[in-house]
Amino acid sequence: MSKRVLELYQYIAPAVLAPLSFWLWWRHYDGDIWLVLMAWMLPIVYAYVVPGVGTNVLKVWEFDTRFRLGRFRPHHGFVFGSATAAIAWLVHRTPADDVLDLIQLSVILASVLGFWNLLYDVKALEAKHLRVYNQPWADRKGPEAVAMDYAPWFFAGFGAVYGVGIGLAEMLSSSGHFGAIDFAWLFPATLLVAIVFPVLGYRRRSFKLHGHSGCRPVERNPS
Repeated sequence: MSKRVLELYQYIAPAVLAPLSFWLWWRHYDGDIWLVLMAWMLPIVYAYVVPGVGTNVLKVWEFDTRFRLGRFRPHHGFVFGSATAAIAWLVHRTPADDVLDLIQLSVILASVLGFWNLLYDVKALEAKHLRVYNQPWADRKGPEAVAMDYAPWFFAGFGAVYGVGIGLAEMLSSSGHFGAIDFAWLFPATLLVAIVFPVLGYRRRSFKLHGHSGCRPVERNPS
C-alpha cells in the first residue's frame, strides 16, 4: 500500500464511514441515541486521546501527513474511529443479554480489531506514513516487528474493553436502565479502562522484553 493511497484513504474513508457507521448503529439500536453513542463515539474519542498523547506528549509515534498538529493528524480520531465503529457493526449481531454474551462480544472485537489494525499499521509503517520510535525500530527491525511491539495491546486491548462497554450498555438497556445518566458514567468509565488497560499491559510487556516502559522514543542503534 503506497503512501499516496494512505493519504487518500485518511480523508475519503472517514468522510464516508463516519456518517455511514452512525446511521448503521442508529438503525441497529432503533434510534436509541445513548446506545448509538456508546458504539460509535467511544473509538473516536479513544483515537484522539491515546495517539494524541503518544505523538505530541511522549513523542513515540509520528504521522508523516500533509496536515498535522505537531506530530498528530487532527482528523485521526475519525480515521480510526469511524472504521472501528463500522467493523464493530459488521461483527455485532444481537444485543448482549448476559455475561456470556458480553464476554463473546469482547473476544470477537479484540480479535477482529487487533488483526485489521495491526495490518493497517504495518502498511502505514512500510509507506512511512506512520513512524514509531520504539525498541524494534531502534534495533532496525522491520515494520512487522515494530507494529507487533505495541499493536496487540493498543488495538486488541481496546477492542476487548470496547466490547465490554457496548455489552454492558445493552444489558442495562434491556432492563430499562440506560439513558443519559447511565451514559454519563458508563461512557467515561469505559473510556478510562480502554486507555489504562492497554497502556499498563504494554508497559509491563515492554519492561519485561526491553527493560524500559516503551513510553519514550528510543535512540536508534548504530548500523
